[in-house]
Amino acid sequence: MFLANETRESMMHVGVLFLFTPPPDAAPHFLRQWTSELKGSVEVHPPWNLRLRHPELLKNPLQSWVEDDSFDLEYHVRRSALPSPGDERELGILVSRLHSVQMDFHRPPWELNFIEGLDRGRFALYLKMHHALVDGYTGMKMLAASLTTDPTERDTPMFFARKRPPRRPTSQGETVPSLATMLDEVRELLREQTGALKDVGRAVLNVISSARSGDRTLVTPLHTPRSIINRRISRNRRFATQQYPTERLRRIAKAAGGTINDVALALCGSALRRHLLELEALPDKAMTAMVPVNVRPKDDPGGGNAVAAILASLATDVADPVERLRAIIESTQRAKEQLQGMSRNAILQYSALLLAPMTLQLVPGAAGRIRPAFNLIISNVPGPDQPLYFRGARLESLYPLSIPFHGYGLNITINGYAETLNFGFIGCRDTLPHLQRLAVYSGEALDELDRALPG
Repeated sequence: MFLANETRESMMHVGVLFLFTPPPDAAPHFLRQWTSELKGSVEVHPPWNLRLRHPELLKNPLQSWVEDDSFDLEYHVRRSALPSPGDERELGILVSRLHSVQMDFHRPPWELNFIEGLDRGRFALYLKMHHALVDGYTGMKMLAASLTTDPTERDTPMFFARKRPPRRPTSQGETVPSLATMLDEVRELLREQTGALKDVGRAVLNVISSARSGDRTLVTPLHTPRSIINRRISRNRRFATQQYPTERLRRIAKAAGGTINDVALALCGSALRRHLLELEALPDKAMTAMVPVNVRPKDDPGGGNAVAAILASLATDVADPVERLRAIIESTQRAKEQLQGMSRNAILQYSALLLAPMTLQLVPGAAGRIRPAFNLIISNVPGPDQPLYFRGARLESLYPLSIPFHGYGLNITINGYAETLNFGFIGCRDTLPHLQRLAVYSGEALDELDRALPG
């Protein structure tokens, strides 16, 4: 799917930016030493040494991954530098340019950049990988394996040098299931599917009823207004970041009767409202976001979660910041109520139904001409709650970079880390000018809520 949707403008790679403070005993040219060591003595294993069998035709139905016999680590691991002393703005400009370049599909589609020249001796790592090779969640897990909670550790291998996990041996006691067992499984699947259809039907009836009554708290694709970020995009990207203490958002959420995620949505909604007002491009109706959430389905035996997609209002039509937050809380609560009591299959089917109109934007020429299913995606991804280190260097923050594509020129992803929330704003710089203002305005929105809801 990600290869099929790859175009010059809608590039299907994701990324992550890590900022580090070097260890106290770091040598003057430690980054040069590290990169030389990595390039000279590391054996790379799948998936990081896999390339496409047919790089000239991404949509080839016989496409597959093969090991690259001429793998060149020198190409994938690079050093970059900012004019010293660099700051976060210059770092954002550099990463924006790196993220704007399409992958070379004749090679394994990933790159790792060591970036030096930041103030106070800090450095950054920027990892870029195609979503067809590794999804963001798996990539983050693999990269986290290169980090440790021990600041004295100096020998942790890089993520691409990790070996394949050993194959699980087949138990000698395993037997081929009987026909009766397989028939029982088929009956159970049919029973689950029938129940899922009933759950989805009930949810759809709720949507229709709310729409007829004029209730806008339960957001549907029909509620989403057109906006400047829902047009065709160019290949140029702009990236901006912000980091906030989780405790600040937690305190506001408690005072308002919502969740930390509700407050994060409110910061994004406030920033969007202010920026689009400046551009004289704010829609009259409330803008909406697709928000992945964890919900526990009724057929969950316990301890597990399922990921669903909900549509939430960003209340950009509300001027007062506290009232905006309360409108968002009401919207997300209504959306989650829709999923309560559903089975896992029903949750997936209902989410797919909500997102189905999004695929129309991918039809050539459709972006900007038809109503979007939502205005943007805002994801909040949990992360490690302890400080992490890379060869003694302390990880200060990590910022995700997701995928803008035709019809959806802005994406905001939030990563939790060590009691902080790290916001990554990525978008088309031509569709949404001065995108970095969103990051600044989200911080000022947090200050507004802090003053209005001191807790």
